[in-house]
Amino acid sequence: MRCERGSITVVAAAVIAVIVVTTMGVADVGKALVARAHAQQAADAAALAAAQELALPTGRVPAEVAGDLAARNGATLTACTCASTATGAVVEVRVAVGSLLLVPRALSATATARAVVDLPEQP
Repeated sequence: MRCERGSITVVAAAVIAVIVVTTMGVADVGKALVARAHAQQAADAAALAAAQELALPTGRVPAEVAGDLAARNGATLTACTCASTATGAVVEVRVAVGSLLLVPRALSATATARAVVDLPEQP
């Protein structure tokens, strides 16, 4: 008869390793989802700021206003379709996720938002 003494230690080590990797994966997914929500919030705010500049001009370029607000929300404006003759703004922003536990390289989350100016007609 063979001695199987210590075999439970190997099984326990394998189970612990699986639990650790799974926990790291769940933490990574959570971090990515938070970054995605942050990017969407920054995109929404930047689009609204650009649309407000289109509706009630203060003399600034709508893309500049959107970029400033995106930066205040920790994001970088990557695209802005908000010409001064347009009735709305579409912006895209990027937020750094940073490195994850299971993915060693730095990642980023992007989000797009659209805001439309709907002004009443002047008599």
